[in-house]
Amino acid sequence: MAENPMLKFVDVPRLMPEKRVVPVRTQDFNEIYSDFVGSKAEEQASRCSQCGVPYCQTHCPLHNNIPDWLRLTAEGRLREAYEISQATNTFPEICGRICPQDRLCEGNCVIEKSGHGTVTIGSVEKYITDTAWDQGWVKPIQPEVELSDSVGIIGAGPGGLAAADVLRRAGVQVTVYDRYDRSGGLLTYGIPSFKLEKEVVLKRVVQLEKGGVKIINNCNVGVDISFDDIRLKHDAVIIATGVYKSRELEISGMDAEGTVRAIDYLTASNRNGFGDDVPKFKDGSLNADGKKVVVLGGGDTAMDCVRTAVRQGATSVKCLYRRDKANMPGSVRETQNAQEEGVEFVWLSSPKEFVGQPVSGVSVQKMRLGSADATGRQSPEVIEGADYIEPADLVIKALGFEAENLPKLWDTEGLEVTRWGTVKADFETGQTSLPSVFAIGDIVRGASLVVWAIRDGRDCATAILAKLAEPKTIAAE
Repeated sequence: MAENPMLKFVDVPRLMPEKRVVPVRTQDFNEIYSDFVGSKAEEQASRCSQCGVPYCQTHCPLHNNIPDWLRLTAEGRLREAYEISQATNTFPEICGRICPQDRLCEGNCVIEKSGHGTVTIGSVEKYITDTAWDQGWVKPIQPEVELSDSVGIIGAGPGGLAAADVLRRAGVQVTVYDRYDRSGGLLTYGIPSFKLEKEVVLKRVVQLEKGGVKIINNCNVGVDISFDDIRLKHDAVIIATGVYKSRELEISGMDAEGTVRAIDYLTASNRNGFGDDVPKFKDGSLNADGKKVVVLGGGDTAMDCVRTAVRQGATSVKCLYRRDKANMPGSVRETQNAQEEGVEFVWLSSPKEFVGQPVSGVSVQKMRLGSADATGRQSPEVIEGADYIEPADLVIKALGFEAENLPKLWDTEGLEVTRWGTVKADFETGQTSLPSVFAIGDIVRGASLVVWAIRDGRDCATAILAKLAEPKTIAAE
């Protein structure tokens, strides 16, 4: 009887790809994990227990066929593994790098619960797709038939590009409008290169363009072209703008020089990495070099900021968060990476005011955790008389993002929004209050994960294809 290639978790320990050592990796913006060699990827894939009910798949927003492509990898059938992976995920090489696997697939792995350590799903996914690119298996889209139907997509982030991919494969004519000079949205300008090297994003964009997706960059809807004109040009329109309006603290000194928004800080760093001329980076306004840096927030954006500041040469980097480590919303893995790189976390601390002009410090209120709120997390309470000043030359506000007022920005009537400003849309199809206008991703959900944007884009594209396939009603003369 042939040996079973799977169920090796009893004998094979969990192993991540080797991390570059801290003194080396903090000197550049390259990804911190080395690549799996083939034998190690196969070995880790062989640890999968091939569950009858795969919780990893259930807890993946895309419901990726994870056990299937793990088995194929363990058997050395990498091209088949890639095909299975690509069937449900438009950008597996991106998700393998930046998904918070510890909260999704890996966090729900059965053998993790049994104490054997999770299968390193994300690293194997990255290995599969990187190999596919290296071997030339990733080809431009070649639709079997070209359709006359046309769809316009506003936003070239992960949701918009995922929708473009599905629509183009069906032969639909797709035009993507994006206000930035490079496509990718937050993948390009928000997420640092040490998590996601930009070549990974840009080569996927090139693949889509070679497959017939038309992308118009530097196109600000409402300024360069009206929303109504886009609607007139296409049979359907998808709004995939994301959310870029930063949440602010209504406290004294909030506009002091040296207090900056996370999105501005990260964009400047990424643009500098591209070799762009970034005046505010050069003059130090958005550069942490030689500064005492304080980052406010506890999500993944905050982790991106603190780790960027380390690489820019900050003299100290502290992260203030009003709850404790157990209640942080960000990835545990990213928090660990930040701590390894010298970031100091100041738990149970909330900013009261910013001191100085330019900023010289943050007045901090110490907190304690009280009863749980509606989400189940304990609510922070102020400890009276425990305030202190945290010195700072640069304060980065990573407090989350909100939706821009699209109906006002686009001078559009009839586009319904929620009380939070997000576009009101059907969660399965993306249909909005306007005929043939759809919305997906963060502009519907609020700030969320890349993988959810991909899911929304794919689902919406499928719904549009079904709508386009409906018999057209012709009015009688």
